[in-house]
Amino acid sequence: MGEYALNGRPVAAAQVGAHGRWPSRDERFSVGDPNGCLDGFADEVSYFDPILKDIVVGKEKVVEWLSSIYSDPNIVRSDYLNPTVHVSDSGDFAVMGYNLKTYVLDDEGDEKLLRAWNATHGYRLVDGQWLIVHANWAFSETLKEMVAS
Repeated sequence: MGEYALNGRPVAAAQVGAHGRWPSRDERFSVGDPNGCLDGFADEVSYFDPILKDIVVGKEKVVEWLSSIYSDPNIVRSDYLNPTVHVSDSGDFAVMGYNLKTYVLDDEGDEKLLRAWNATHGYRLVDGQWLIVHANWAFSETLKEMVAS
């Protein structure tokens, strides 16, 4: 993920946990370690995903939710696409959005798309570490036609 411009100045993705943090957490999740992505949540995190009816609030409840639905998907490749980062003027809050495509092997051993996601995460700087205070996941390739409602 590299560098981004924010208000005319370069901002490293690492500043908001993207480079070397969030992808590596996702990669741990992808290979059977569900705690990989859970380590980066703040205590007061709020969370949405496509199968939730209501928002889940609090790290304990989010961890419980994700643990209840987790199965090792054996993801062999993850593509992080179109990352966008916005950092607050105070420098202690950031929002990152990106597209994520995950791939598994089919019966012939060839890669096939498992899921395509749109992800948005809000980060807060806590004691020198960027923690996720809000996460929102949405499927990006589920509709047969483009509609707004």
